Amino acid sequence: MPSLARSGNRRYTFMLRCDQKAMGVHKTFDLKKQNKLPFKMTNSSLKNACLAGLSGLMLTASFSPIDLNWIAWISLIPLLISLEDKSLLVAFKLGLFTGLSHYLTLIYWIVVVLSHYGNINFILSLVVMFLLSLYLSLYIGFFALILISVKKNRLSSFWGASIWVALEYARAHVMTGFPWCLLGYSQYLRLPLIQVSDIAGVYGISFVIVLVNFVIYHIFSTALKKKALGRNDLRVRDYEHNVHSLRVIVIEIILTSFLIGFTLLYGYHNLKEKADISSKGKVLRAVIVQGNIDQSLKWNPDYQEKTLAIYNRLSGKFVDFKPQIIIWPETAVPFFFQDRSYLSKEVFNAAKITNSNILFGSPAYLKNKDSIIYYNRAYVISENRVFDYYDKVHLVPFGEYVPLKKYLPFVHRLVPAAGDFSPGKKVKPINAPDSQIGVLICFEAIFPDISRKHADQGAELLVNITNDAWFGRTSAPYQHLSMAVFRCVENALPMARAANTGISAFILANGKIVNKSSLYVREALKQEIKLKQNKTFYSQFGDIFAILLTVVTIIKFFWIVKRR
Repeated sequence: MPSLARSGNRRYTFMLRCDQKAMGVHKTFDLKKQNKLPFKMTNSSLKNACLAGLSGLMLTASFSPIDLNWIAWISLIPLLISLEDKSLLVAFKLGLFTGLSHYLTLIYWIVVVLSHYGNINFILSLVVMFLLSLYLSLYIGFFALILISVKKNRLSSFWGASIWVALEYARAHVMTGFPWCLLGYSQYLRLPLIQVSDIAGVYGISFVIVLVNFVIYHIFSTALKKKALGRNDLRVRDYEHNVHSLRVIVIEIILTSFLIGFTLLYGYHNLKEKADISSKGKVLRAVIVQGNIDQSLKWNPDYQEKTLAIYNRLSGKFVDFKPQIIIWPETAVPFFFQDRSYLSKEVFNAAKITNSNILFGSPAYLKNKDSIIYYNRAYVISENRVFDYYDKVHLVPFGEYVPLKKYLPFVHRLVPAAGDFSPGKKVKPINAPDSQIGVLICFEAIFPDISRKHADQGAELLVNITNDAWFGRTSAPYQHLSMAVFRCVENALPMARAANTGISAFILANGKIVNKSSLYVREALKQEIKLKQNKTFYSQFGDIFAILLTVVTIIKFFWIVKRR
């Protein structure tokens, strides 16, 4: 009997105890069965790996463009099942496998960016995608690891959800951060649910989703244990433990139901309130121009005049609409506008013809004594003057700059398409004649804190200018748009999103997409936007919800470790 217990074969140990203590009968085991144990363990390992992989695929399916967002609410259950009675190392491996199956299918577009547009060898592009996916998978691996280490604590559903949010918050900030498709973003179409983001941010939605996953898992897990309790004459201690588990589940169900009820009630109320705000604000007539300029031609000097001609023609499409502002995408002007060349005069001419202000992206530079500093800039101009500009603050690593290139000069040779930009000095709204505009250039739309700072400084409108041509015809443009929705809800501000190849869109303050373009088409969109300065709880205090959960999770974890 001791040898069987040490072998970890719970089935035989459990039956032996039942035979000896409950029934009083000694069971004789065929030792040949032990020879089959490695085979059974292999089958069990394969089953657990399949469950873990299934969780990863379900997570991917919940995001755009598949948009099966309901799957997110049960996506972690297969992983939780696979973690039952596992060691810390095995749990970490299963979590890592979940992450790999998720991120390899979610961010496959990295290969398109690097190989097709970055001129990097296809095999090397695959390696980079795998390494990035592996890095992101570490967070789910640590989630499984920490979960197993605290599994015996009460209300584990709430601790599990807190651990997930803490790790998401870490992923958004470690090494400049990569908060692409945090779990809460999967619900961008469920407007009543996501309104609570103006308090807790996208992390609040992630928390609720993970909490529901845990509660459902614990309901079925406890039900199966109860069924086993009915079949076997277990010890009194096992029975009492099961009764305690049932009480915990009941408490979790009540608290979770209350939280979801509050979230939905708050959401429906806020939908109406934000709609009222949108109907009472001052009117801004805006036009978005989607030039659909081929990335391979965009920086060709021979194509610059044709590029401007395309934008001028599309800008004049809605002259009768009398737009107050026309928005062109990131680097729509593919030359140094500040040089005031004949091409720059064409941009001013477009403002004159349309009798409108134009907001557009263009590279810029600043000369120092020994060097030239380059910026990714957004300008607002009229027919004869530049009103204001904003320099991109959060740059794309290996896209707009090479990290640590001073210490790792060989890295620049690996990514020849990488730019050499410097970050802007600070986040500030642009002062346009008719409004205060918080500009988010490309990648900045996935970082909540940037739009929050714009709102806190008085922005009335968010404008996201981007060039998603890098992504090709992949899922990335859809995912990028879905994350932009949350910036509107968090700060109760509308957004105009101009993308070179799409998806361009107007988004209301409650997150509703009211007008959007298709991918890889040349078109212009018009919309009357109601503006009003708003400062939500989130725009004033930021990710305090995620920070509190992170601090509490860290303290709780170390407290448990110390007790053990």
